[in-house]
Amino acid sequence: MYYVVTGAAGFIGANLVKGLNQCGIDNIIAVDNLSRADKFRNLVGCEIMDYLDKLEFLELVEGGYFDGDIEAILHQGACSDTMETDGRYMMENNYRYSATLLDFCIDQEVPFLYASSASVYGGGKAFKESREFESPLNIYGYSKFLFDQRVRRRLRDAISPVTGFRYFNVYGPGEQHKERMASVALHFFNQFRAEGRVKLFEGCDGYANGEQRRDFVFIDDVVKVNLYFLERRQSGIFNLGTGRAQSFNDVAVATINACRVAKGEADLSLVEMQAQGIIEYVAFPAALKGKYQSFTQADLSNLRAAGYHDEFATVEQGVREYVKHQSYS
Repeated sequence: MYYVVTGAAGFIGANLVKGLNQCGIDNIIAVDNLSRADKFRNLVGCEIMDYLDKLEFLELVEGGYFDGDIEAILHQGACSDTMETDGRYMMENNYRYSATLLDFCIDQEVPFLYASSASVYGGGKAFKESREFESPLNIYGYSKFLFDQRVRRRLRDAISPVTGFRYFNVYGPGEQHKERMASVALHFFNQFRAEGRVKLFEGCDGYANGEQRRDFVFIDDVVKVNLYFLERRQSGIFNLGTGRAQSFNDVAVATINACRVAKGEADLSLVEMQAQGIIEYVAFPAALKGKYQSFTQADLSNLRAAGYHDEFATVEQGVREYVKHQSYS
C-alpha cells in the first residue's frame, strides 16, 4: 500500500513528504511535473518509493493500475500562480485534476487530503468556511472554490474521509523555486541579504504603508495539521492559518532582526528601520488593484471543533526559524 503525495517536489508537498518520513512512512509515491527541474532539490532529503510524472500518474489512476493499492492521497499539486491568466490551463490543472483524484478516492474508499486556499474568500472581511463568505477575485481562487463546491456535494456519499485545507499565507523552507510566488518572508530575506534593505507596498484599501495584514502560517504548522487529520481520518473543509493577522511591516521587521541577530547585531524597531532606510515603501502595483487581499485572518472555529488545539507559531517565531534554516542551507 502506498501513500501518494502530489506536488511532492513543491514547497508544501516536499515538507509533507518529510513529515511522513519523520512518522516512519517511506512507502511514498511522489507525483509532480518537473518541467521546472530545479524543484528536484526539495526531494533530495526525502525517502520515497517512486517518482511519477503527473500525466503518467493520471493515466495509471484512470486505467485502474492503483486500485486497492493506495493508503491515502495528499493532493498538493496545483498551479499556485495567482497572476496566471490562462483560465483553461488553471481549470485543467487545479480543478479537473483534483476532481479525478477525488472520484478515485471516494470509489476506492481512500482518505483524500487536499490543498484549498484562502483565496476563495476574495476581498471579504469574514474568513469562515461557509458559502456566503466565498467570492474569489481571480481564476486561481475560482479553481479552488469550484473544487471545494464539488467536495461539498460528494461528501454526502463519501465513506472515506475527504479533508480540504484552506491555506492562508504559508512560508518556510523549500519555497525557493517559487520565485515571484514565494512568500514575502523569503522575498524580504533575499532583498535584505542582497541590498541591506527591504521594500514593501505603500498603503492601500485604507491601510497605511506596509500595514496590510495577512494570516502568515509557518510550514511546520501546516504539516502538523495535515498529519493530524491523516491519522484521525475526519472529513471537512478547514481553514489552515494561525487565526492571527499580522502586518507586512511585522514580517519585514522579524526578517531583518533575525538576520541581524545571526550576525551578532542588536534588534531594531520599525521606526528605527524606517529612519535608517532599511525599510522602504514602493507604489502599489496597478496590476494588483482589485485583485489583492489587504486583510486575511483565518476563523479557526471549525478546526478547533475538530480537535486540533495546538498553538501556531507567530511571525516572529516562524521567521526566526526560517532565517536560521536559510543561514545554514
